[in-house]
Amino acid sequence: METNKTIKGGEFLIKETDPRNVFIPEDFDEEQRMIADTCSDFIKQEILPNLERIEKQEEGLSKSLMEKAGELGILGVSVPEEYMGFGKNFVTSMLTAEIIGGAHSFAVSISAHTGIGTLPILYYGTPEQRQKYIPNLATGVWKAAYCLTEPNSGSDANSGKTKAVLSPDGKHYLVTGQKMWITNAGFADIFTVFAKIDDDENLSAFIIEKTFGGITLNPEEKKLGIKGSSTRQVFFNDCKVPVENLLGERQGGFKIALNILNIGRIKLAGSAIGGCKKIIDKSVEYANERNQFGRPISKYGAIQFKLAEQALKVYASESAIYRCSQNIDDAIQDLMNNGVDKQKATLDGISQFAAEAAILKVHGSEVLDYIVDEGVQIYGGMGYSAEAPMEAAYRDARINRIFEGTNEINRMLIVDMLLKRAMKGELDLMGPAQQVAKELMSIPDFGAGSDDIFEQAHEQVKKFKKAILMVAGSAAQKLMMQLAKEQEILMNISDMIIETYVAESVLLRVEKLALTKDKAALQQQIDMMNVYIYDAADIINKAGKDALNSFVEGDELRMMQMGLKRFTKQANLNVKDARRRIANKLITENKYCY
Repeated sequence: METNKTIKGGEFLIKETDPRNVFIPEDFDEEQRMIADTCSDFIKQEILPNLERIEKQEEGLSKSLMEKAGELGILGVSVPEEYMGFGKNFVTSMLTAEIIGGAHSFAVSISAHTGIGTLPILYYGTPEQRQKYIPNLATGVWKAAYCLTEPNSGSDANSGKTKAVLSPDGKHYLVTGQKMWITNAGFADIFTVFAKIDDDENLSAFIIEKTFGGITLNPEEKKLGIKGSSTRQVFFNDCKVPVENLLGERQGGFKIALNILNIGRIKLAGSAIGGCKKIIDKSVEYANERNQFGRPISKYGAIQFKLAEQALKVYASESAIYRCSQNIDDAIQDLMNNGVDKQKATLDGISQFAAEAAILKVHGSEVLDYIVDEGVQIYGGMGYSAEAPMEAAYRDARINRIFEGTNEINRMLIVDMLLKRAMKGELDLMGPAQQVAKELMSIPDFGAGSDDIFEQAHEQVKKFKKAILMVAGSAAQKLMMQLAKEQEILMNISDMIIETYVAESVLLRVEKLALTKDKAALQQQIDMMNVYIYDAADIINKAGKDALNSFVEGDELRMMQMGLKRFTKQANLNVKDARRRIANKLITENKYCY
């Protein structure tokens, strides 16, 4: 495997990454920390004191809060300066998404506005469209919504029935149709709407202003969680849209939707991590305050296990999110250096890491679900009370596994996107997969391994990659076109990929820290790395075994199972003591401190 500075999307499976080339949260500069502080202060001053009013959807409140966020520049972090934004890079916009993730259901309103609401126009709009709409969106003067989903088209977005018909004078499109689950619909001024022109096979996209008329809204949806966010059905009835408000090319809407979803997925992961850290803070505080049998419950091993597991899962997911964010920034910069304009470079850079975005969306949302669930458990009976903070967090978290493409769809996309890149010649998966197949036939190397913890961890992660290449390579070869229909196998392979990417990311983060800090000062970070990789080995083994048993038989199956066992074999690790060390630091600091 080679080492490469500017790694391309999917190449983590076949190339080594130098820890010096990854971005880690400890690398944030002063300006980035100031932007994060602005977001934190906004949440403390404007959101938390008004949480009950937000949850009750008090008329005009979310609208005015969006305007305040706009005045502070929070809505325009990644918008170019020429359009009244700050023009910051992807890493900085991810940091903003993370901090805003702690804003309860209001985080959904901001995320929808700054992401799916603003970015289609920023990246696909004509210069005139950008000049007209982006400054007002970046400053919060106008609020945005995104209308893709319909009653009968959810995951299958391109099957939408909303129609656009050119008026007899050729000056307007008349848009008619129904959209549902539209975030911010209750107060949005601008809608990005997907519809099919005449009998087109594919969607087109339109920028629709509320003032165009022909728009009606159903009442607010009653939802399980995120009750403070506006979610309505939107009806268009011969809505007159000027022809110059077609966004992008005719029939180019599906491409717009997919590319904007890539951004939404990774940003959702960042937002989930922000929520996770707030939940851990509350979990630790409560464990330190709550006494049972004469001592705080934080003194008990069962609670320490939960706190440590919460922390190490977040730490690992965060490591992967910022690693990928920097990869995206590097890809954008490379494209711009080669003469591509910034808007196109940004889109192409992000789409290159679409598989990683799906990995992070799945991992981040499932980590959040785990953490709120354990948060409820740490609170015990109080966790179930609406008077305590965990009840709302538990309900709010659940949507994230459905938002931005369900986790099932995303799992299948991970494998599909990587295989498509391989078929286009952009990613050499088959060469390394054949090498692994040869290795299965050879005598295993039982030589003495390194004593260095990082070299040992790299060896382990390399073996995880071999396990993926063995299972995925065999599945692609044997099942070929049929593989797309074998959803269970795709999800098994996807779980192997997700765990490997995150395990390698946490390893690279801790290894980079060790370049400038003494290992003794990083004891808990090393513990988190070791425990994560230790657990990942079992997840990868089980997923690989389930996949192989589904399509391989006889001697070949026995040989591949032996290979899988070899690739996921783990050195002994005292996980109990490691978790206690992680938890004790949290308990001492009384907050998430990593």
